[in-house]
Amino acid sequence: MYKIVEKRQLNSEICLVELQAKDLSLAAKAGQFVILRIDETGERFPLTIYDFNKDKGTISVVCQAIGVSTKKLCALQKGDSIVDIAGPLGHATKTDNIGKIICIGGGVGTAEAYPIAKAFKGSGNDVSVIIGARTKDLVICEEEIRQFSDKVYVATDDGSYGQKGFVTDVLNDLLSKDKYDLVFAIGPLIMMKMVAQLTKPFSIKTLVSLNSIMIDGTGMCGGCRIKYAGESKFTCVDGPEFDAHLVDFDDVMRRQSRYKNKETKALDNYHKNCRIGLDK
Repeated sequence: MYKIVEKRQLNSEICLVELQAKDLSLAAKAGQFVILRIDETGERFPLTIYDFNKDKGTISVVCQAIGVSTKKLCALQKGDSIVDIAGPLGHATKTDNIGKIICIGGGVGTAEAYPIAKAFKGSGNDVSVIIGARTKDLVICEEEIRQFSDKVYVATDDGSYGQKGFVTDVLNDLLSKDKYDLVFAIGPLIMMKMVAQLTKPFSIKTLVSLNSIMIDGTGMCGGCRIKYAGESKFTCVDGPEFDAHLVDFDDVMRRQSRYKNKETKALDNYHKNCRIGLDK
């Protein structure tokens, strides 16, 4: 059993959960993920490791309450426990000192961008972060990200906070004014696809962290299969980080749509309609 030592609501949809998990905290690195199971009858689902504290022996995850299991996790409180955590899984991000970096987080992906930005900054890089959300109330982790970033830009779809528009609008503006060595994006698939399309003409190395459907997290089930550089790869064991310019995003989105409920499909359609002009 893994006890919840801290729980806080980041907004109406997203919560942060800190769990007692000493062995995981000692092994965890930025970019990795864990697979959780809430109770004996629950399903297994992956979440990126938001943070880890080796002294306290804890790891933290950020969860959007959008399905049965994620709603169960967000309903738990400090002092409650979950039955299983497997990990850390996936390859850690290589955060060498390479120069000027842009990290992009869209929606709940902002929480996943936080450990990446923190690790890159710790390696001596110049780190700019773009945070994207539908509205001001859904912006998360801004304070934490500012502690480990040289510059932070916020974009909201409705213009209620920061720049009105999308992360791609901010990215396009930055790329037109300065040179960057790496762009790292985490968020909705359509957003990561558009980021890849923007950076490709600039020949900027672009990485994305994919959140494909997973069951076992060890490459056995094949549920997280993607098309990558003309070959099949598994997000769980080959990723979750991939070169954005080699990912077949259309195939990934088709696979993801098979498993989504009406609520998440409606949300994706909203974002797709908002970004339709970027495809032109």
